[in-house]
Amino acid sequence: MDTIHDMGGLHGFGRVKPEDNEPVFHAEWEKRVFAMTMAVPFAVVYGDDQLRPAIERIAPDQYLKFSYYEKWLDALTGLLLARGAITQAELANPDSVARAPLDPNAARPDVIVPAIFGGASQGRPDAGLAKRFKVGDRIITKRHGAAGHTRLPRYARGKAGRIEAVQGAFLVADLNTHGDQTPEMLYTVVFQAHDIWGSEARIGDTLTLDLWDRYLEPA
Repeated sequence: MDTIHDMGGLHGFGRVKPEDNEPVFHAEWEKRVFAMTMAVPFAVVYGDDQLRPAIERIAPDQYLKFSYYEKWLDALTGLLLARGAITQAELANPDSVARAPLDPNAARPDVIVPAIFGGASQGRPDAGLAKRFKVGDRIITKRHGAAGHTRLPRYARGKAGRIEAVQGAFLVADLNTHGDQTPEMLYTVVFQAHDIWGSEARIGDTLTLDLWDRYLEPA
């Protein structure tokens, strides 16, 4: 889905200027948003393939104005509202919400912290799945992305690359957004930077993306 969130290669926004000595969090509230976003899926089922599309649905004017964790908070709020975990009335008057007794077995720190550092693999058995490409094969990415959520960025469409690794079968983010957990082969693809960014790229620089089979065609 082509919205303002997919800004790579767009003109008019200037160069990316990394912040010198950037802290992990700029404010205490950002820590809380990070913690909530990591902990809430233990109680209200959703995953990264639902969080990212929720961020993509933020209105363009708000998206450009929001900081990184403001985007997370807006997306998390929308997911909880959609699943009936909170209401607009509770958001408007949080002090009126009755606090339920805490379940000692829910969202324990000794479970959540290892889960954060361990990640949540979407890998699946690849038996029976077609492996159309092997290491060294030349490919071209499809020129158009999906109508909904996609992990094929706009700047990398219609570009020539080379298969660097076959990662195996993984759930497809485009499908998993809608609850379809059909796996597909995932490949690591290397692109020459000048093929992506043109004359502004340094010769010899490369860009590496993990891309599903559905995004690729033989060169």
